[in-house]
Amino acid sequence: MLPFFSSREEGFVRPMRLDHVPACVAIHAQSFARGWGADEFAALLQDSTVLSHVITDGQGRRVDGFALSRKVLDEAELLTIAVDSARRGKGLGRQLLEKHLETLRAAGTASVFLEVEEANAPARTLYGHLGFGVVGQRDGYYAKADGTRARALVMKRNQ
Repeated sequence: MLPFFSSREEGFVRPMRLDHVPACVAIHAQSFARGWGADEFAALLQDSTVLSHVITDGQGRRVDGFALSRKVLDEAELLTIAVDSARRGKGLGRQLLEKHLETLRAAGTASVFLEVEEANAPARTLYGHLGFGVVGQRDGYYAKADGTRARALVMKRNQ
């Protein structure tokens, strides 16, 4: 097992609700140069093509991460996924993504696409372990905090 996944911790994956949005906004802001606001999360939750999950502690009081995908016909795109910076490296992202992908598969999704920053080795490792492969790239896709832009790798997984 890779060190990235060595200290596995169990979380509880459940559908995202509006009361989860403030925690998701905070986690997104930690994870990306331009975090999404509450209005953006709320709009996605209202969209019938979007599937969303959170991973919480056992009591459901603390949101440790989230995943959102948009499904159209038999394809889906993972729009965003993030785990609270204080909770990373415990296997929560993998548990969350496995359940999210399982739900997409049950909804008739044949393939899932995502973009990941080329330099994000932990995310690329996770996606590779879950069967995603690189199918393309987008130069300058991600805005970085220092004002530069980073390449995204486009990855695909057949369900």
